[in-house]
Amino acid sequence: MHPAGHPWAALSLVAAAMLPGPGRATMPSPPAGTSPATPVLSMRRVPNLVGMAVATSTLDDGLDAALANTQWGKAPSSACLVVQAGDTTLYSRNPTLPLLPASNLKLLTATAALEKLPPDDHLVTTVVGDTAPAEGVVKGNLYLVGGGDPLLSTAAYAATLPSPPEPFDDVAKLAAQVRAAGVTMVTGSVVGDESRYDSQRSVPSWPASYSIDDEVGPLSALMVNDGFVTVPPPSATTTTTPAPAKPPPSTTTTTPASSPHLVAAPQPAQAAAAAFTAALSAAGVTVAGPPELGPAPAQAHPVTSLQSPPLAQVLGVILRRSDNTGAELITKELGRQVAGSGTTAAGVAAIEADIEADGLPTAGLTMVDGSGLSRSDRATCQLILATLQRSGPSGTLGPDLPVAAKSGTLAQRFGGTAAAGRLRAKTGTLDGVASLSGFVLPNSSNAATAVVGGQGVAFSLISNSVPSGAAGDALGNRVGVLLAQFP
Repeated sequence: MHPAGHPWAALSLVAAAMLPGPGRATMPSPPAGTSPATPVLSMRRVPNLVGMAVATSTLDDGLDAALANTQWGKAPSSACLVVQAGDTTLYSRNPTLPLLPASNLKLLTATAALEKLPPDDHLVTTVVGDTAPAEGVVKGNLYLVGGGDPLLSTAAYAATLPSPPEPFDDVAKLAAQVRAAGVTMVTGSVVGDESRYDSQRSVPSWPASYSIDDEVGPLSALMVNDGFVTVPPPSATTTTTPAPAKPPPSTTTTTPASSPHLVAAPQPAQAAAAAFTAALSAAGVTVAGPPELGPAPAQAHPVTSLQSPPLAQVLGVILRRSDNTGAELITKELGRQVAGSGTTAAGVAAIEADIEADGLPTAGLTMVDGSGLSRSDRATCQLILATLQRSGPSGTLGPDLPVAAKSGTLAQRFGGTAAAGRLRAKTGTLDGVASLSGFVLPNSSNAATAVVGGQGVAFSLISNSVPSGAAGDALGNRVGVLLAQFP
C-alpha cells in the first residue's frame, strides 16, 4: 500500500494497472472495426483511475480503523470482513475463518428454499370435517390441518410485532370462510393436525432461554401467533401489615395486576385449534367441544382453506423480520419436499446439498438449524458473500433484505447517513455475535459509481467478539457508512 496522501504512489499503481500483466485484470478490447472513444492507454483516463486508486486506499484504511477502533481496543481476531465490487475484491480480512454467523445463516436457508421449492408455491392451512356440512351443521369434529405457514396469526398478535408491519395470514379470515361455506354449528371440537412435520419443538443445542425470551416459538406444522399464547395477569393483591403494639398504625399496600404476557404453548397445534375456535365463535359458528390435538381422518370432507402469499414473499418477510420460527418451518418444509421427512435434520441436509451443488465455497460450513440460533453453526464471510453475489442486488435475495433506515431489522439504523435507503443487508445478533451482510447500491447522483460498474458493492461482516449488542451495531453501522461513501 502507498503511504497515505502520496499521489505519486497512487499514480504509479494506476499506471501499473493500465498495463496488462500476470494476475492483473485487463481492459476489454473494443469490437472489431471500432475504436474506443478514449484509447485504453490515454492519459485522459488517468484522473478517474487515480481517483479509484485513492478511494480504494482510503476505504482500506477506513475499514482497518473500523475494526480496530472499537470497544475491543484492538482489531478483533475472531472477525471477518470481505468487500467486493463485481469480481474485484476491495477488502478482505479472514475470509475463510469459520465463525458463528447468527441470522446471516438465513441467507443460505432462503437460497435453498428458492431453488428447491417452487417460488410461487403456497403454504396452505386446510379445514376439513368428519362430515360434510348439512343444514349448517358439521356432525363430529372440524380439523385444522397445518401446512407450515409461519404467517398464520391473529390481528391482535400481528399488531404487537415490530413495525413497519408485514403481511400476515389472518385466522379470522379463515373462520369467516367457514361461515361463508354455510357452517353454523360443529357438534364436536376443533382438532389441530400438525402431522405435516415432526413434533420436535426445538433444536437440542438451543438454550431454553430462547423460548422464554420469545426468540423462537415451539416448532409445529400448525401454529398461530408463532406458537405463543397470552397468559392473563394475576389479580391485584392487597396486603395488610399488622400494627405494632404502639403507633404507627397498620398499613395496607395494594400490588397492581401485571400486564398480560406471552408464553410458548406446550402444544402449539392445540393452541392453534383454540385460537381458531375463538375466531369461529366471533364469526357466528358454534363449536360444542373443547379444542383438541390429533390427525385428520383420511376421508375427511373439505370445507375451506387459507393459503399464504407465494413462498418468495413469505421468505421476504422472514428475512426482513429475521423470523427465527419462520426460518425453521421453511427448513422442515425443505426436508419434507426434498427428502420426504419434515424434520430439521432433513432440511439442513437439503440446504447443505443445495449450497454445495451451486459450487459455493462450503469449507468451514457447519449447520444444525436453518435460523442461525445454534451456537454450533459456523460459516465464513467468503461463503455468505458468494451466496449474495450469486443472487446479486436485484436477484432472488437482494430485494427482500432489510433496507437501512426504512424496513425490517434495519428500520432504526443508518438514519441520516449515506447508507440510508441504499444499504440492503441481513443482520445477525447473538450474545457476543454481530453480523451484517448485503449490498450497498450506487448513488445515482454520483458519477463516480460508474467506476465500480454501477452495481455498488457486496459485503459480509461477521464478528464473534463483540462485548455488547450496541457495540456490534456500531461496528456494522460504521462499515456500512464507509461502503456507502465509496468511491
